[in-house]
Amino acid sequence: MNLTPAVKNIIIINVLIYLACFVVPGLNDALTGYYFSSPNFRPWQIVTHMFMHSQYDFTHIFFNMYALYLFGTALENYWGTKKFIIYYMTCGVGAFFLHMGVSYLEIQKMMQVLSDKEIYQVMITGLEEGRAYRVQMVELYSAINTGVVGASGAVFGVLLGFGMLFPNTELMLLFPPIPLKAKYFVMIYGAIEFYLAMRQTTGDNVAHYAHLGGMLFGYLLLKYWQKNSKVW
Repeated sequence: MNLTPAVKNIIIINVLIYLACFVVPGLNDALTGYYFSSPNFRPWQIVTHMFMHSQYDFTHIFFNMYALYLFGTALENYWGTKKFIIYYMTCGVGAFFLHMGVSYLEIQKMMQVLSDKEIYQVMITGLEEGRAYRVQMVELYSAINTGVVGASGAVFGVLLGFGMLFPNTELMLLFPPIPLKAKYFVMIYGAIEFYLAMRQTTGDNVAHYAHLGGMLFGYLLLKYWQKNSKVW
């Protein structure tokens, strides 16, 4: 399939920002999406985070852009460029807000076991390197100041959209190498993400709730379009 205009430009923007982060000091922190109470948070990060990718994992950007090409091209051909951009941005921003909503609940839970002085130390003063702190203080600091990056939330929304619009299209899996209808592929992928999000394995640095958020907001937007338009 030939690249459609929006998909092509989104891929170009992602690649250019990925490369720019290696040579422009501070760009990574400026564009990464941080929690709202983090001193690193800036309003534009709600959007810019979805054009960022891990500098130390090339597969992160490669597979996101490859999936965008495979599934996004079909959606843009079906909807047109304007509608596809609206859908893509809605999924990406929705993924961010669901991720931050879950982070809020987790942060509030952490704060319940800390004193006001300890919370002040974490949120206002910050933790000094080399000093010993309670484990809960370190976890709270990490939760507030660890950023989120990646187009995955938006791409998961694109995947869901493909599965809903072209449910019986057969996809050839790599592992195992068998054909699978798009609707079942989306269901399986969504179920895996939900399981991983609920499991919360230690050391897992993947924002599973952001992936689910992209799918959720994509689903809601599709249903809204379906209800309010004969052609969606």
